[in-house]
Amino acid sequence: MRRWPLLSLCALLLGLAPAAVSQRPSPAQTIPALQSRFDAETNSVRKAKLLAKLGDAQFIESRRAGKAQDYPAAQLILEKYRDNVRAAIAEVIRQHPNAEKESSGYRIIELHVRAGIRETIDAMNAAPLEFRPPLQVLRDDLQRSQDQLLRLLFPRRPGEKRPPAAPPQGAQ
Repeated sequence: MRRWPLLSLCALLLGLAPAAVSQRPSPAQTIPALQSRFDAETNSVRKAKLLAKLGDAQFIESRRAGKAQDYPAAQLILEKYRDNVRAAIAEVIRQHPNAEKESSGYRIIELHVRAGIRETIDAMNAAPLEFRPPLQVLRDDLQRSQDQLLRLLFPRRPGEKRPPAAPPQGAQ
């Protein structure tokens, strides 16, 4: 006897599920809103978190453009992502110069840049030959950004030779 209320609740939830899914805005609608929030944000950690949301929406839109064979649009979207990464890195460096002590913004950006490199490689593999060189430049730029973040997060690396220490001023 208790199954009927449970079944009716499940049926109600299943009936409302398509309406909830269809009300989600598409990435094309959310990108301008997220971009304006990203541009206006002054806190570097919140900017890094917005980069992750904005970047995910940009990746979806870039994949959609690639499937429609609109490769210049996909490239433009990924270029804007690269510019956003540069802006987020500059802001986090400006506000938190010591990445070892305050690493949260750096880590968020680094993880998302890694995803951006994968997306750029996927776009490069799907694109015709004439669209690959600009995508390779984008991939290289993102790789340099990731390397910069890793050097800031982990400045002391085992195995690297340190420059010789300068002798004290009074000793000769």
